[in-house]
Amino acid sequence: MHPPEVFLKRAAECERMAEFTRDRGSKATWTRMAERWHRCAEVATSASSAAAHHASEPTRHRKPAPGWAHH
Repeated sequence: MHPPEVFLKRAAECERMAEFTRDRGSKATWTRMAERWHRCAEVATSASSAAAHHASEPTRHRKPAPGWAHH
């Protein structure tokens, strides 16, 4: 399972807990936790898509230093 999927699963668990709790404070805490897990999923998704984009770019190589620079 990929990290974004795990994060979304955790968010859903927190949302279920928020639905079933009767205490307002606990409900707010569970809701905030769900929001954070959703944010983690967003960040992980954008990071993995950025990494995939970077991997698809052609590799740029520096020109080797002139021979005299090695002495």
